[in-house]
Amino acid sequence: MSHTPTRADFDQYMVPNYSPQKVIPVRGEGSRLWDQDGREYIDFAGGIAVNSLGHCHPVLVEALTEQANKLWHLSNVYTNEPALALARSLVERTFADKVYLCSSGGEANEAALKLARRWAHDNVSEHKTRIVSFSQSFHGRTFFTVSVGGQPKYSQGFGPVPGGIVHGEFNNLDSVRDLIDDDTCAVMVEPMQGEGGIVPATQEFLQGLRDLCDAHDALLIFDEVQTGVGRTGSLYAYMEYGVLPDILTSAKGLGGGFPVGAMLTTDRVAPALAIGTHGSTYGGNALASAVALAAVEHIATPAVLDGVKQRHDLFREHLEAINRKHGVFKEIRGMGLLIGAEMATGYEGRAKDILPLAIEEGLMALIAGPNVLRMAPSLVIPEADISEGMARLERAVARLVAAK
Repeated sequence: MSHTPTRADFDQYMVPNYSPQKVIPVRGEGSRLWDQDGREYIDFAGGIAVNSLGHCHPVLVEALTEQANKLWHLSNVYTNEPALALARSLVERTFADKVYLCSSGGEANEAALKLARRWAHDNVSEHKTRIVSFSQSFHGRTFFTVSVGGQPKYSQGFGPVPGGIVHGEFNNLDSVRDLIDDDTCAVMVEPMQGEGGIVPATQEFLQGLRDLCDAHDALLIFDEVQTGVGRTGSLYAYMEYGVLPDILTSAKGLGGGFPVGAMLTTDRVAPALAIGTHGSTYGGNALASAVALAAVEHIATPAVLDGVKQRHDLFREHLEAINRKHGVFKEIRGMGLLIGAEMATGYEGRAKDILPLAIEEGLMALIAGPNVLRMAPSLVIPEADISEGMARLERAVARLVAAK
């Protein structure tokens, strides 16, 4: 390639739906990245909770390389060994009996919603179509999932939204009681809202949803696209609560950086997606399945999962120390290594201003809305990288305070 791509190329050649940072990373190893100029960064963003084992983890590189020399793609006219092994691994480790494989979280959620409506249609009534979701939720960018998601800004301007979708208030069970009825086919919820501000559900809320779904013969869907595959310190967040869904969606960290998604469900519900009712060209792709299997089997171990909870405590300690010094955070919350720091009074909406300052200090972080600084690093980030990353964050925060 004679031309070295630059940030200006994005503006010239790419649809303008993103506004990426000026730096372009070109190489990663573990929890560190290097840009085109060779400058090093510590990665607290994790590709938005995707790079579950950091960059170029040897277990994933080996799985991808080995499969790349065997078989890439077949289509769903055939099945393949990696897809079958991944499905079996997920079933053996979760509540599920059956797995549907796809390429993304949006696809997994689309499949979950279609399954719920089809199940209700086939087993109860063609009128049982209502879907209950929650304000500030996020379930993907397909038109169905973005309509179920409780952030109207993402669906406005694209025409009439699909009908039969209502939104309650997260962690408010009474709001759901006012919405759910016998025409409800499903309640869809994130065990911890991600884009909505890193807000964990309460035990009472999730158990209450389970009870309401049982009372109205509706299905409970857990969107674990962001919380799944070790992110909370359990393989899936529902295990932290002891509340079983009927359908669960997974993506992001499932492939450790390789695009893959999955919908998990039970033998009671799965038959509704009979032959021809749904599909995905790349679902069960051999490359994706091989990498995801390696990720799941490496993460689903006491060493990794216990380590996530220990790292959570380290992150919290560092953030609290920064806050004692600078007073910029109102609340630090989250589970495992999905952590949010809500900005304090006087700094409302300033979380986004920390990101470019952090980049200048050599740290990559995220936001969850304009008012919450979000961190979703590698589940195996070394303690030394946590300490150094937090030192860089402290310098960025100090600059924010000084500029106020």
